Amino acid sequence: MDQRRNSGTARLARGAWAENGVNALGARLVARFARVGYAASDVPVLQPAEPFLELSGEDIRRRLFVTSDDEGEELCLRPEFTIPAALAYLKSGVVGRRADLAFLGPVFRQRPGENAEFWQFSAESLGRTDREAADADLLAEVHGAVTDEIGAEGLTLRVGDLALFARLIETLNLSPVLARRLSLALGEGRIEALLEAPLAGGRPEAKGLARYSGVLDALKDADPGEAKAFVKDLLSLAGISAVGGRSAEDIASRFLDRAREDSQALGEEPKAILKRFLSISGEPDQVSRAVRALAEEAGLDLSAVLERFDLRTGFLEARGFTLSTLQASAGFARNLDY
Repeated sequence: MDQRRNSGTARLARGAWAENGVNALGARLVARFARVGYAASDVPVLQPAEPFLELSGEDIRRRLFVTSDDEGEELCLRPEFTIPAALAYLKSGVVGRRADLAFLGPVFRQRPGENAEFWQFSAESLGRTDREAADADLLAEVHGAVTDEIGAEGLTLRVGDLALFARLIETLNLSPVLARRLSLALGEGRIEALLEAPLAGGRPEAKGLARYSGVLDALKDADPGEAKAFVKDLLSLAGISAVGGRSAEDIASRFLDRAREDSQALGEEPKAILKRFLSISGEPDQVSRAVRALAEEAGLDLSAVLERFDLRTGFLEARGFTLSTLQASAGFARNLDY
């Protein structure tokens, strides 16, 4: 679960509608969460695209429905509620004050073989400083809602903490570009494949930006500001101002990022540590012990994040969860289709 915000989400089928036009299941969820203090809320369907691209990487663009306003700012139809809710909270003037919010409505994202528009319920707990307790509280409410609707048989609870991976990456002293690339790959569920493949060079077929290897090679050691200006000048000379919704500035930034990616390599030792870390799973206490053992053997300081992980486990037990029913994973992450 994310240390910075607490979110519980359920996708809803567009099947049975109540007479007032609200999905009946969604209405029950909103009412249930209202009884424990979650205020029914909403955010605009049209959202700035930049936060989604920044947090999830450019690869998420193909999943979004993107447009732009009169001033050229990229906008998208909301693909989920958590980021828009967090942005609205930050602009509300009440940052630091607890806000428990429930959202219900249509979201929009490309999904192979599925409808790109569907209804989603999302519960967001913002502003709490007792983050581990907030995680446990929200998970308990979501678990209760799900079991009330469908029963507990066959239900599996998977938990994790992205802060573990973030701290591991930090202690490995990787370059910012490589660290971001690994973090995005974790969220997209492709980090194992990435670790098995070379992270620099050796690409069998030139696709996308790789077709411009000469330009990329020239940019590898260039000053970032000068490199971006150079790419923008090239685009200007070619008469290109925007491609596929991307401005010349966006394209220049992507060229520079790709050049940096190609100049980075992951050593065998950190790669082995990452592979071992990602293989750790089991009950929460087992995961904690295994990650502590790895940190001690590798000389990495993960003590603070592990203490918070254990604290959350204690709160989960206090909320009635039996640890044997929880499947924890050191490499747990979620993407847009969580």
